[in-house]
Amino acid sequence: MPSSPDVVAHPTVRISTALPSLHASERRVLEEVLARPDLVVESTAQDVADRIGVGRSTVVRACQSIGYKGYPQLRVALAAELAHAGGEVDYGTSALGRLRGDIAALAAALPQITAVLDEATVERAVDALTGSRRLLVLANGLSAPLATDMAMRLTAVGRPADFVADSIGQQIAARGLAPGDGCVVLSGSGANEASLKVARAARQGGATVVAVTSFRGSPLADLADVELVVAPAATTFARELERTSRIALAVLVESLVAVVADRSGAAAAEIHDHVLDVLSDNLAD
Repeated sequence: MPSSPDVVAHPTVRISTALPSLHASERRVLEEVLARPDLVVESTAQDVADRIGVGRSTVVRACQSIGYKGYPQLRVALAAELAHAGGEVDYGTSALGRLRGDIAALAAALPQITAVLDEATVERAVDALTGSRRLLVLANGLSAPLATDMAMRLTAVGRPADFVADSIGQQIAARGLAPGDGCVVLSGSGANEASLKVARAARQGGATVVAVTSFRGSPLADLADVELVVAPAATTFARELERTSRIALAVLVESLVAVVADRSGAAAAEIHDHVLDVLSDNLAD
């Protein structure tokens, strides 16, 4: 079977998925890259260091922390990203114009949301989803609706999964898991304390913990057996917290459920027929 083509993570995507876990001085360097990429491309490492008040070595370390050999390599990759970005269409300032502009920006960003994932990690996550004896899908805050949706979708394709709404109830359910069970924890920030308690409870019982988040190196990732980092469709931590990464996570959830359905074969098809029967019975004339 041919492998899927690699999606090379843009510098801004590498930065946005790493930012919260970095040392403060390195974070300032990379925030400068996100805020003024055109200026950074035309600057030397010393220029950047002088502008934000750090040493040149800090600039180099910041580049290395996101996978580049040094500043020149980041600069070249950033120039390539800017060259391929193309001109943005001005849809105007009306309500409809804003809607069209936001959707166009999201469409342009979507190919990058899987750029920091790798084949082996995704396969391990799918194995946990399909092979767990019992499966919980849990989340809190803004990510909670995604967990509800994922559990329902998985159940509808023949992979029974449970969601518990109450945060204390989540911890009780997670603590009741055992080796051979699985617990998917969704958290855009990867730092929601209630979700961290759920992950700890699941680990105590020996269950496999799959974290779905937008930032690598988060506290949730440290507790997980499998970490799926879905790059947010925006390049600032504040915007991720507000709304944007939930869209990226929602896309991943739908795709993961589709993969699970494909791996389940005839069993998924049979359950699908049952789901259609139920839907048919509940449709009004």
